[in-house]
Amino acid sequence: MEPSFFSSKTNRTLGSLVLIALLVSLIAYAGYTLKQAKYMYSGPTTITVLGTGEVKATPDIGQFNFSVMAEGEDAGSAQQASDSKIKTIFDYLKNNGVEEKDIKTSFYNLNPKYRYENQLCVEGQYCSPNRVQDGFEVNQMVTVKVRDLDKAGMLLAGVGDFGATNISGLQFTIDDTDILKEQARAIAIADAKAKAKTLASELGVRVVKMVGYYENENGPMPYYGYGGDMAEEAMVKNASLDSVSVAAGENTVTSNVNITYQVR
Repeated sequence: MEPSFFSSKTNRTLGSLVLIALLVSLIAYAGYTLKQAKYMYSGPTTITVLGTGEVKATPDIGQFNFSVMAEGEDAGSAQQASDSKIKTIFDYLKNNGVEEKDIKTSFYNLNPKYRYENQLCVEGQYCSPNRVQDGFEVNQMVTVKVRDLDKAGMLLAGVGDFGATNISGLQFTIDDTDILKEQARAIAIADAKAKAKTLASELGVRVVKMVGYYENENGPMPYYGYGGDMAEEAMVKNASLDSVSVAAGENTVTSNVNITYQVR
């Protein structure tokens, strides 16, 4: 009978130890779970949607660039020669309806220019050419806005007749885009609201309120018309741009918005 007593006591002890170990494990697991839960996101549920809006409009201005280059024995004479050419071109533009505010010098550079002279060298040896200053040169670039688009082609050719060079391509754009941007933004916001309503319905939730907004605007893309190499080629051939049909086309102003909504 005594061995049975000790065996029963031992089993009870072992059983108690197992229960204690199990309880300690459960307590440790509960503590770990609570610790992990502390780092989990517990804020409101949100959805983010992208809205896009576009507004198309006909350009109201044309714009082109040209350069004037002049040379002189000294800086003063080079500047005078450049000023004389520029004044002639400016007068031509103003006489054809271009306002002074729409003619802007965007670049001006005055530099000495050089020529290279060969030197007498000892036979069998190389001598580099000698650089000698040979006066000054002025390079001036001008940007012109044309509000009467019917005259754009004529003006592009006309400045070349008065000594302008490096005439860049004519581009058409919109002078004041603020109203168009507002219209495009309103369309984008309405688009985002509609998408949020549809998404919330599909997810089985309802929109509570807006909690975030970000806007990415894109300006109007300019339309490039007749100009550049084609313009210079036409002038070389004494061709007139008056007879060329210059199409202003249509520009698009785009607005993209990201809106975040809280849902339940």
